[in-house]
Amino acid sequence: MVVIRLSRGGSKARPFFNIVVADKRVRRDGRFIERIGYYNPNARGAEQGLNLAHDRLAYWQGVGAQASDTVERLIKQSAKQQVAA
Repeated sequence: MVVIRLSRGGSKARPFFNIVVADKRVRRDGRFIERIGYYNPNARGAEQGLNLAHDRLAYWQGVGAQASDTVERLIKQSAKQQVAA
């Protein structure tokens, strides 16, 4: 099964997450199929905290990829940001 989930990066106490499409059997920070965005929970000021390629997201969901609960929340948050802009 293919899933859309977060892959952690960054240093200790400064997390940075890539939003990736990966096989469910692969470990969290392991091999992935495609990187479709990122999430920076510590973004300050003019830094962009969330970036998501909605066209690639729609493609992967169209072929059956399941998003994790956290990624579902971020998708909704990103949609709200696009409407507000």
